[in-house]
Amino acid sequence: MSFSPALAHRQRILASIAGGASTAAPGAAPMPTEGPVATEYQQLLMALGEDLRKLQAIQSVERKIEAKRGMISAYLPWVEGALAGDGGAQDEIVVTLLIWAIDIADWPLALSLARYVLAHRLALPERYSRKPATLIVEEVAEAGLAKDPAIDLDTLQQFAVLTADADVFDQVRAKLVKAIGLALKAGAETFDATADSAPAGGKPALVEAALAHFRRALALDAKCGVKKLIEALEREQKKLAEPQTPETRP
Repeated sequence: MSFSPALAHRQRILASIAGGASTAAPGAAPMPTEGPVATEYQQLLMALGEDLRKLQAIQSVERKIEAKRGMISAYLPWVEGALAGDGGAQDEIVVTLLIWAIDIADWPLALSLARYVLAHRLALPERYSRKPATLIVEEVAEAGLAKDPAIDLDTLQQFAVLTADADVFDQVRAKLVKAIGLALKAGAETFDATADSAPAGGKPALVEAALAHFRRALALDAKCGVKKLIEALEREQKKLAEPQTPETRP
């Protein structure tokens, strides 16, 4: 697909007015079916379909992610316009880029698109079996549960707040709560009291917060794998509560 600053500007303008008509029906407003908006949208859908076929031909997950990094820029002007216009039309380009943004760990974009999709009740393409909130919570959680997490604590917490009222399976919610607990635990393990960013309450506060999240995850899903984490942190909590003498002070 040809790409130029003029085309990008045109796409931003058209996307910003795509959902201008209000609707009282449940769900997102329909995308226009005729006129300049519809024409540009259909052309982008054709390009997206071709990119999706290319992705299906790639077996490696890592290579798929790298391919998405290269593909996503072609659709950014459209989604930027959609976000700016805040019209809320049912838009397969917007919801697909939400998923791609999560996949490539572009968290500012993913957060913006997640807010938009949830606020306007956009549906995912038919190829996805999960509802938007469930997909967002689970995919973000998986990024935090990875051996080398691809997301930081603050971003995990922002997604938790964003999806707090969403109806998702308890087992899925438990994953996100556990991921936040692990991030808090990692913060406790690397705690530096002299750092400007050191939280109030110090290491004991981080340990307590991690414990609270692990206990909440356990309440949501007894098989979420936090029991040993809870036991270890409870032991750490007791050590931190013991009086520090010159002989025992680290």
